[in-house]
Amino acid sequence: MSRQYSRARTGEDRANLYDDITNKIIAELEAGRVPWVQPWGTAAAKAPLAMPKSAATGRPYSGINILILWGAATERAFTGQSWLTFRQALSLGGHVRKGERGTTVVYADRFVPVDEKRRASESGEEAQAIPFLKRFTVFNCDQCDGLPAEIATTAPPPLPGLIEPQVEYLIKATGIDFRIGGNRAFYVPTEDYVQVPPPQAYFEPINWHRTALHELAHASGHSSRLNRDLSGGYGTKKYAFEELVAEISSAFGCASLGIVPTVRHADYIGSWLEVLREDNRAIIRAASQASKVADYLLGFLPEPLVDMTTEDQQAA
Repeated sequence: MSRQYSRARTGEDRANLYDDITNKIIAELEAGRVPWVQPWGTAAAKAPLAMPKSAATGRPYSGINILILWGAATERAFTGQSWLTFRQALSLGGHVRKGERGTTVVYADRFVPVDEKRRASESGEEAQAIPFLKRFTVFNCDQCDGLPAEIATTAPPPLPGLIEPQVEYLIKATGIDFRIGGNRAFYVPTEDYVQVPPPQAYFEPINWHRTALHELAHASGHSSRLNRDLSGGYGTKKYAFEELVAEISSAFGCASLGIVPTVRHADYIGSWLEVLREDNRAIIRAASQASKVADYLLGFLPEPLVDMTTEDQQAA
């Protein structure tokens, strides 16, 4: 197989993967379901509120893989958020049951081909890295038999009494100007402050925490922090994309802290659909950015509950 054909085929596979993921997210949104707002506490969800992780290594998944695995756990009524490859199950003394269907996750990275290194060396220019995606098939622990008890057992969610103090501590520890008052939640980039109505203004006060994490996510994009592009005005694609990042980051933060807010109305579904239909990589980039935001904010806790590092972790 020629190198040129191989590269073309790799690019085609990557585009197909982007399309597969994006089309699934679009279908959920069109049905009025928001994939990153899981229906925990309902009959549809058997697994406890948690971030998906590798049962073999303990490493959490990040970015788009969180949404993929959350969706699979809910759709197939799994009782836990722990996942394994076929080989990992065998290495732990267990096995995937015959006939079980796996879930495809992805590993994103970049590499510099040998020819490109040579070209850059000869020209004195900087070598250009090529992005790539690998697919891996993983299985929920519910689909396996013979696993050690400590692997197969689902850890209980955090006690409700521990949630609110953690959020309060996080808000103070970030150093972000966080104001409570008024009747709407927002972040002002030019003045770098967040404002959120008091908890009692919410029909269910637990939703205050989700809103607080959402607005803190916007504030994380300030030039003095993660330096995202916050220049998009209301109604623009930039604005819709930033809302995607903040929404998904808030969901990741809630799951990490054991907060179970009720499903909020998706005010931006129309604009999100427009962004996703135009760019099949948008949801991948938004989820990756959301992981970075959640990682940044949760890093202010004295003992981080989850290590959501950089790009999606390799499953194998």
